[in-house]
Amino acid sequence: MTDGLDSGNTAWILTSTALVLFMTIPGLALFYGGLVRTKNALSVLMQCLALTGFVTIVWLAIGYSLAFDATGMQEGEVGLRAFVGGLDKAFLMGVGPETLSGSIPEVLFFAFQMTFAIITPALIVGAFAERMKFSAMLMFSLLWLVLVYTPICHMTWGGAGGFFADLGVFDFAGGIVVHITAGVAALVACIMVGPRKGYPQTPMPPHNLTMTVTGTAMLWVGWFGFNGGSALAADGSAAMAVVVTQISASAAACMWMAIEWVRYGKPSALGMATGAIAGLAAVTPASGFIGPVGGLVIGLVAGALCYAASTTMKRALGYDDSLDVFGVHGVGGFVGTLLVAVFAAGAFGGNQGDLAIGRQLVVQLGAGLGTAAFTAVVSYALLKLTDIVVGLRVSEEDEQRGLDISLHEESGYNL
Repeated sequence: MTDGLDSGNTAWILTSTALVLFMTIPGLALFYGGLVRTKNALSVLMQCLALTGFVTIVWLAIGYSLAFDATGMQEGEVGLRAFVGGLDKAFLMGVGPETLSGSIPEVLFFAFQMTFAIITPALIVGAFAERMKFSAMLMFSLLWLVLVYTPICHMTWGGAGGFFADLGVFDFAGGIVVHITAGVAALVACIMVGPRKGYPQTPMPPHNLTMTVTGTAMLWVGWFGFNGGSALAADGSAAMAVVVTQISASAAACMWMAIEWVRYGKPSALGMATGAIAGLAAVTPASGFIGPVGGLVIGLVAGALCYAASTTMKRALGYDDSLDVFGVHGVGGFVGTLLVAVFAAGAFGGNQGDLAIGRQLVVQLGAGLGTAAFTAVVSYALLKLTDIVVGLRVSEEDEQRGLDISLHEESGYNL
């Protein structure tokens, strides 16, 4: 056995890698696929499947290296390497089965992080579902992965010398790296692409809530790998991350359901499913730092605020975020990014002892807002470029026919 290799940790991260990949295919694909209309169901599944393949190749070629190559990084030094990695690990050069990252093989760390890189742009497709060209989705998503995801990932998780890491930002499993980036990009994208034809006057209910609830269950289970695996060890930190993940998802689901029940007189499966995802997104940045009470409060707050963002705020501002990516992931990720500064403190059951809560709040807020601003600006530029090169939106006729037939000459159902 190689010195330093921990077989228990390796086994857990192997399992977690499979769980996180399972979140995109089939979890997210089914969750989103059930929420759209029948004529667009297959197109959403196709987008998730295609991104899984293309992001894997880009992650191998340059993505992993730009995110995690630490060559030239110096703690406390604000240079280029504080914001983006180098290319020394492009195509996994110099990385073999014996190369370690901590106590696990580096090639496994590559694979685990690859699953995060896959699901992040896949989350965004829910915002412009039913109306963006497939070619535009691919072009924007892959450029976005390189120019938005990898630098934020490097700054946060690239190690000592990363800009956010040196500030002391808490982001255990991706509140900033995954959910804020995806949520903000989704908001920009849905505004630039424009609303679906007929929105909001024409009702556009989900075509298959059974599919959506099934996808929710897959995402919920997979999230144990997402958060628990981010400990990069089979230890108590991983166990607590799994526990608070379950608590937060449950609390948010129940909160969302309760609000609907009081407001409309009946609880809905869609509301409970959406609330669960909000709780999972919100606890993600905090999961390795908080205790059960923190998980409960974060879930309750996320359930209420994400509900408001996905209903009242969206209607008031008039944007068509088809599947509430910003309302759930953007707002949920920001909630967790801020509240971890409170509930990581030992006084509230966290593992950070006498944490200076005020200072940590400032750090978390600054990182969250900085990430949001950077993501918005670069996403806007990439969408403009994509529009010039291939065009963002399908024709009115193709949108009316549905993307399954017009873009893929296939149908999800034989009707």
